[in-house]
Amino acid sequence: MNAIEINNLSKNYGKVRALHNVSFSVGQGELFGLIGPDGAGKTSIYRILCSLLLPDKGTASVDGFDVVSQLTEIRKRVGYMPGKFSLYQDLTVEENLNFFATLFGTTVEENYDSIKAIYSQIERFKNRRAGALSGGMKQKLALCCALVHQPSVLFLDEPTTGVDPVSRKEFWEMLAQLKERKITIVASTPYLDEVRCCERVAFLSEGSIRGLGTPDNILTEFRDIFNPPGIEHEKGKETIGENAIEVEHLVKVFGTFHAIDDISFTVKKGEIFGFLGANGAGKTTAMHMLIGLNQPTSGTGRVAGFDIRTEYEQIKKHIGYMSQKFSLYEDLTVAENIRLFAGIYGMNDKEIERKTDELLEQLKFSEHKNTLVAGLPSGWKQKLAFSVSIFHEPGVVFLDEPTGGVDPATRRQFWELIYDAASHGITVFVTTHYMDEAEYCDRISIMVDGKIKAIGTPDGLKKEFKQPDIDHVFTYLARQATRSSD
Repeated sequence: MNAIEINNLSKNYGKVRALHNVSFSVGQGELFGLIGPDGAGKTSIYRILCSLLLPDKGTASVDGFDVVSQLTEIRKRVGYMPGKFSLYQDLTVEENLNFFATLFGTTVEENYDSIKAIYSQIERFKNRRAGALSGGMKQKLALCCALVHQPSVLFLDEPTTGVDPVSRKEFWEMLAQLKERKITIVASTPYLDEVRCCERVAFLSEGSIRGLGTPDNILTEFRDIFNPPGIEHEKGKETIGENAIEVEHLVKVFGTFHAIDDISFTVKKGEIFGFLGANGAGKTTAMHMLIGLNQPTSGTGRVAGFDIRTEYEQIKKHIGYMSQKFSLYEDLTVAENIRLFAGIYGMNDKEIERKTDELLEQLKFSEHKNTLVAGLPSGWKQKLAFSVSIFHEPGVVFLDEPTGGVDPATRRQFWELIYDAASHGITVFVTTHYMDEAEYCDRISIMVDGKIKAIGTPDGLKKEFKQPDIDHVFTYLARQATRSSD
């Protein structure tokens, strides 16, 4: 008997068709992948299978139980880890776990053996609030919460988005252990190495199944979508001239903890500089000092010619910034978002009006000028957020994991925008957990335990560490970390 049966499933949200005649099955104990671009319908399928959403047409069953008429039985048997961590940030690790156990009428003690292998890795932090955990640790806690009632079927909606490559590998090793316990696992992911960990995958696009089969067959058949051609760019070019960023012996201490431990580097004007590191390595702390949101404990730094200690208000006027979470107001229209941020950056009304029309034309957003941002696909929001961050033509733009959870084709389009910005003299300082994107940078640095362990061109670092690609270089260095990514 199959663990999951879906027959001609359809779901509409008003005039938007989320799913259309979707059919597939998943065998008991199978590790099955749901893949496809943003808005393909993956999350709608998860919610229907978890009995959180009713289908308009068709049928679906989990472990032989109908998702509509037998939802009580289904909820006893499924674990669900949604796209955004399903954790209460103000509760501790232990309180989160106890809360989810109580929801399912059980206790952590009763089912401890079922989560021990994973929970033992974070148990020493049981009194720490979930909001203070690193991405990798949140991921492990969320998985424990989904497993605490010993489900037979586990649904994972892009569980590793925003998590560094080493933590991602560890997560999928955990899934392999769960599979040995005959737990059926359905997972979605934008990472191709994770897609290849599945036994079979279903490729969704615009609410319909376009392909069903082994990962290799699907990735080969739809290579134009999952492995688009590379972008022509002169990587690792020798940059000359003035520095856009200068950092000397920068240190940031929280209590006795050295989040940033004596780092020094420079970035030239017009350079694309990749700032890499595992979760907890110190990347975000360093970036916050550079953009004027935090003060260093010691050391010096200059961004766009301004001192990060004494001229941080000037820095904010001369840089662009795009955070991990899209820095747009969802309840404002496209044009209203542009006007708001342009005004914050001090642009006058006439200049804003002229450049807004130019930008909308460039992005092919003209007909969506008055559309609420909440109604845009994620890839569109991402491109708009980046365009807004450089709308005032800053000298430097900081991008903090700007492509997290985005499909390969959309990521490629985003990097075309980055290359265009760099060609106009804007310095791009970018963090990313996609190692193929690290290869796109002119130079990269890799942080470990608050220190820069390597810096250079992608090709130069591969030669230096005798590794075939940056993913292997990153993994080699990150595994040398001595402090926990907490």
